[in-house]
Amino acid sequence: MKNLALHWKIIIGLILGIIFAFVSSSLGWSKFVVDWIDPFGKIFINLLKLIAVPLVLFSIIKGISGLHDTAKLGRLATKTLLFYLVTTVTSVTVGLLLVNSFSPGTTVDEAQRTDNRIAYEIWAQDNAIDVLDGKCYLCDDQYAGRIEVVRGLMDTEGPDAKLMAKMQSAKKTKDAGPLQPLVDMVPSNIFFSLNNNGLMLQVIFFAIFFGVTLISIPRDLAQPVINVVDGMNEVFLKMVDIVMQAAPFFVFALLAGVISKMAGDDPNAVIEIFKGLGWYSLVVVAGLGFMIFIFYPLLVQFSIKGMNYRRFFKAISPAQFLAFSTSSSAATLPVTMERVEEHIGVDKEVSSFVLPVGATINMDGTSLYQAVAAVFIAQALSFDLTFGDQLTIILTALLASIGSAAVPGAGMVMLVIVLESVGFPPEKLAIGLALIFAVDRPLDMLRTVINVTGDATVSMLVAKSVDKLGEPNVKNWDDNYEAVK
Repeated sequence: MKNLALHWKIIIGLILGIIFAFVSSSLGWSKFVVDWIDPFGKIFINLLKLIAVPLVLFSIIKGISGLHDTAKLGRLATKTLLFYLVTTVTSVTVGLLLVNSFSPGTTVDEAQRTDNRIAYEIWAQDNAIDVLDGKCYLCDDQYAGRIEVVRGLMDTEGPDAKLMAKMQSAKKTKDAGPLQPLVDMVPSNIFFSLNNNGLMLQVIFFAIFFGVTLISIPRDLAQPVINVVDGMNEVFLKMVDIVMQAAPFFVFALLAGVISKMAGDDPNAVIEIFKGLGWYSLVVVAGLGFMIFIFYPLLVQFSIKGMNYRRFFKAISPAQFLAFSTSSSAATLPVTMERVEEHIGVDKEVSSFVLPVGATINMDGTSLYQAVAAVFIAQALSFDLTFGDQLTIILTALLASIGSAAVPGAGMVMLVIVLESVGFPPEKLAIGLALIFAVDRPLDMLRTVINVTGDATVSMLVAKSVDKLGEPNVKNWDDNYEAVK
């Protein structure tokens, strides 16, 4: 095991975590897993987030301080945004083509629609009796079993509060002025921004401002600060190495905890979650699969000589598996930076700028999911979408992704904005969200993989375009274990 590559160790941890969760669920040990194993997964995410913000801060300052020319920063930023724009539009378009081709919303049968209405009642009124379509579903014995299924599908930690919070957050974003994203980008207190991973864009703004100012003052005055920044950057990179030594165990704990929460003491509950939403889930997975296994590898292979399919995945797979486990681009960012710099050869000058920006504004997987989910909900609830509406979905998904928090669940907030942009009836909005809420977390794990893969891909393309793509320089424990043990 000592000489086994890191990505294989993580895969083993991931598979064992899934198996252990199902076995423990069958034996009635889910509470034990949630109480005694899942916390280690949360510790892992906290450690990565602990490293992410200061690493972004010092990496960007370090990268800019080495430019000696602000014009280079302008060219770097322009190319970065252009590449991210292309990949995001592509992902949304792929999602729309698939969901219109297979029409998964039309496969939702009447029983599932009934479940959906019951779920909305439970969500909206906390078990209060109400009548929909002249039928009191909550007080009819024939629906008693189905109500319990719906209760199981809806997150036991309080979906009503979660959905309400997401809808309120989306409403606040939608009601803001057109320049609000620019206002939100500028921090009023950098220490507050450093304390919140959801304000990564403000940290990036401050780091760029600080870096540009640093190279604008005489070099003899700037050098002591540059030396401190360089040293701090190396310290946080080393922290990544240390944390990654325990990554396989932490991934095991994460997956075991997630599935145990979904399944409870009934492993069949996980299967039930996808029942009736199978076609929807398959369409989302098919779109994400196209992006990760076809679009990105071909884009890189045709753009970068010598970057074949196998090398591409071998280099970034540890970051992909962590993205799947954590559902957070921000938490995965330190590992993504380490992989593209040392295992692919992207210069730190490029990676330190492109990847933090990507973790904040590049949401390829999330944008694809929004396109599929929006059309699926419209199909399931008989709301016709015109061609113009679908173009609006592309534009809205693109704009909504900018500044979206790189944390679990941000996609649901963006979905509300997308649905409202095409005039989806407000009274049906909660019903639509309730329909897909049960499968949101597992699909969130998958789409985060796409987000992270897109970030890595764009960093390679930008590095190639500015002649900053060199040879890999592996210096971490996982690939030269014998030399450093």
